[in-house]
Amino acid sequence: GVALPGLLAALLLLGGAAYLAARLDPLPPRYTGVAQASDGDSLRLRNDRIRLLGIDAPELDQVCWDEAGTEWTCGRSSEARLSSILDGGPTTCQPRGHDKYGRILATCETAGRDIGAILVSEGWAIASGAYGTEQASARAAGLGIWRGRFVDPRQWRDRGPTGAPEPNVFDRILDWFRELTGATTLR
Repeated sequence: GVALPGLLAALLLLGGAAYLAARLDPLPPRYTGVAQASDGDSLRLRNDRIRLLGIDAPELDQVCWDEAGTEWTCGRSSEARLSSILDGGPTTCQPRGHDKYGRILATCETAGRDIGAILVSEGWAIASGAYGTEQASARAAGLGIWRGRFVDPRQWRDRGPTGAPEPNVFDRILDWFRELTGATTLR
């Protein structure tokens, strides 16, 4: 019988510590509301600037090149797709920190769907730490920016506009195979 009061005291102490820890370090608040696209991977929700975590979309002024080498405004297209996703209803974002520009880094959903996953799976953004499966599918299908050539958005930001990048060895082999077989949908 002597051990029971000690055990009870220890349980109460642990329970109190757990309660206090939960009160002092709660999960960050969710952001919910009607959002507007700022570019292909960031948005505004009320007065908050939010950057989608795990993706990197072309910059607004960025251009890409289709299979024929024709330039197109992939940055504007990426922003337009994010805008159309956000038109689907209220957006909910779960913050995970801040970037060097003071924007909230978050994963966000509209209509119960992960916005980053949608953008990467449709080829409007590249994966950066998450969404590798979605990127592989988009690339294989030649969707969005994967339908031709593009400069990595980080390089575009760092170095500014450049000409079309040269095709890599893999792209050259695919082009050769397409010519040989007459196939147009291999990617």
